[in-house]
Amino acid sequence: MIGMAAAALVIAVVGCSESASTSGEAPATGSQPPPSAEEAGAEQTEPGESDRDVVAAPGDGGDEQPEPAPETTTMAAGTRGDSSPAVIDFEPIASTPREDVPSGLRDRRHPDHPEPLIDLSEIRSGGPPPDGIPPLENPVFEPAGEVDWLPEVEPVLALEINGDARAYPLRIMTWHELVNGTVGGTPVTVSYCPLCNSAVAYDRRVGDRILDFGTSGELFNSSLVMYDRQTESLWSHYTGQAVVGHLTGTELDLIPVQTVSFEDFLSSYPQGHVLSLSTGYGRSYGQNPYEFYDSSSRPFLFSGPFDSRLEPLTRVLALRAEGEGAVIPLDVLSERHVVPFSFAGRELVALFEPGTASALDSPNIAEGRDVGATGVFVRSVDGQPLDLSVSAGGGFVDASTGVVYDILGRPSDPGGTALEPVEHLDTFWFAAAAFYPDAEIIGQ
Repeated sequence: MIGMAAAALVIAVVGCSESASTSGEAPATGSQPPPSAEEAGAEQTEPGESDRDVVAAPGDGGDEQPEPAPETTTMAAGTRGDSSPAVIDFEPIASTPREDVPSGLRDRRHPDHPEPLIDLSEIRSGGPPPDGIPPLENPVFEPAGEVDWLPEVEPVLALEINGDARAYPLRIMTWHELVNGTVGGTPVTVSYCPLCNSAVAYDRRVGDRILDFGTSGELFNSSLVMYDRQTESLWSHYTGQAVVGHLTGTELDLIPVQTVSFEDFLSSYPQGHVLSLSTGYGRSYGQNPYEFYDSSSRPFLFSGPFDSRLEPLTRVLALRAEGEGAVIPLDVLSERHVVPFSFAGRELVALFEPGTASALDSPNIAEGRDVGATGVFVRSVDGQPLDLSVSAGGGFVDASTGVVYDILGRPSDPGGTALEPVEHLDTFWFAAAAFYPDAEIIGQ
């Protein structure tokens, strides 16, 4: 297996989601690399098809994508058992215009920029040009209950804001990395970086600005470097902080997002919505351009020192707050399933449930090894402490109340209170240690 992983890395990854071979031939996975900036522009749908969040019928991922609905729609998107589901308006919130300030993307050393927060020499090219890995802008979503193209075990990013629940399949996110849109009336960007296996969601509002983000084609600590299109400042995907350019030092508000199986999302949010295959791009959605990456011995395009406390590509659940970091190794979580702990002055609990495939293992994502799903929540409900354990019937039961919660923190009782989610990362140890060198390892 290690030999196969090493061979795959030679051909699989250039940039944060590009596939390439040293010979210039198509990669062995059968996946197609992201286009150049010119190709990306040529392949996009017409503006009328991509300038708003819409709900469409399920697609098949082929070259002939179904047409999105011609008008913005209002849909019911409540949760399991709700008698009065939330009404979700899919009308997007427009971003603010480009500002007349020096570009951090084009000129990192411009004298008008604030002092960069990182050593500029540590920013590395990932291969593609800016937006060569094309983000999705206000994309099409479809009702989760009508999706017939997504296997139950495939990983999705689950995001819920104000009753609006969305799933972003990693089979799509791997090829686009960023989705700019509106969820629950909040302008958000959802991001995924395969090289550090991390998903982060941000509130795109910064003061009076509403930003939208593109891929810069650069990496920092083998992690995606984004840029905002309003000032062209550079941002760390991992921390949500502007590190170069006009907005240097600005931090985005992070929104909790979980990587779970599609089955888990559908069970928790049967009236939720799923990012559609109608992206306007031709990609091998469902194929993994990073064959066996998460079982290789070292990360790709990472030049920093390794923290020897764990192997570099050990999967960990990572937390960060006020410059502090902590991780729980996934093997600890998978053995215990419930890990209560304290971090940054809060009493929290981490949960683990098997049944979610790795997006970075098998050539076909649905056939990836089971790496499970995690969640982190405040360890109390309505002021009462929780004492959770694995329920015999599935989920996690509280010893005091008997209420059962699922991996997304939803109670079995429709009238019950959901657990309060805590922003965290499912990521690799090398990345967690690079961004937070003093990170505590919990559970060892």
